Amino acid sequence: MPTVPTRAGRLAVDELGAGPGLLLLPAAAHDRRDWDGVRPALAGRFRTIALDWPGHGESPLPPAPWRASAALFADAVEDVVDALDLAPVAVVGNAVGGFAAARLAIRRPQVVGALVLVDSGGFGGATLRWRAFCAAMGRPWFLRAIYPWFAARYLHARDGAAVRVRDAAVEAARRPGTTELLNGLWRSFSAPEHDLRADAGAITAPTLLVWGVHDPVVPPRLGRRAAAAIPGARLIVLDAGHVPFVDRPEAFLAAVLPFLEPARRRAPHRSGREG
Repeated sequence: MPTVPTRAGRLAVDELGAGPGLLLLPAAAHDRRDWDGVRPALAGRFRTIALDWPGHGESPLPPAPWRASAALFADAVEDVVDALDLAPVAVVGNAVGGFAAARLAIRRPQVVGALVLVDSGGFGGATLRWRAFCAAMGRPWFLRAIYPWFAARYLHARDGAAVRVRDAAVEAARRPGTTELLNGLWRSFSAPEHDLRADAGAITAPTLLVWGVHDPVVPPRLGRRAAAAIPGARLIVLDAGHVPFVDRPEAFLAAVLPFLEPARRRAPHRSGREG
């Protein structure tokens, strides 16, 4: 698997399709395979680039003393965009991937041609209850113990694909090294730098928000909050959990493909690797 050097170490990137760039960013404890159910349809129109976060999938753990945080994951996304010369690029991000995508659109508006935020982080604020939960998830023993129950709750898994994604997330959360990386990431979710609401008005890219109605981690009310903060954003709520493109791939594509079509027509076409 090709890798790209970033501030978070080398990240594995997988390219499929040809045409304008479409960057796919998964959730924490998840990897690029989450997109398998929708990626063939996306790759029929775009050069899709799916990455594995540090210590996830085929990306190695970052070298010590690097400490995981949502902001450093977002830094790594900027490095991938630059290393692969993706600008302008459409970006689809789930959870922490949504946070990284939104921050990219805020900090480098000329880079992002279209933005799809899926059950995205970055728009909730840090309530006392949320800070307490993030602190607990920052402890290795707690994260390993709770993750089978937690993944079952947030994934709303009901069929083979969702169950596979759930099991892979549980395995990742319990993997030595990745557990500790996720601890740091969770602690960062309650930090002020994880709250994008004050800066979201700077997003100029066309934005679609896709949310799962059954998501207990980032509930739909936060999707409505994000839609209100981003100029011109539109929100679609699906009968799904935290990863709606796994639960409801057809409904997800029915919403996302028409939204991305104007960006596809505007962007320059570049060839990518077919696999």
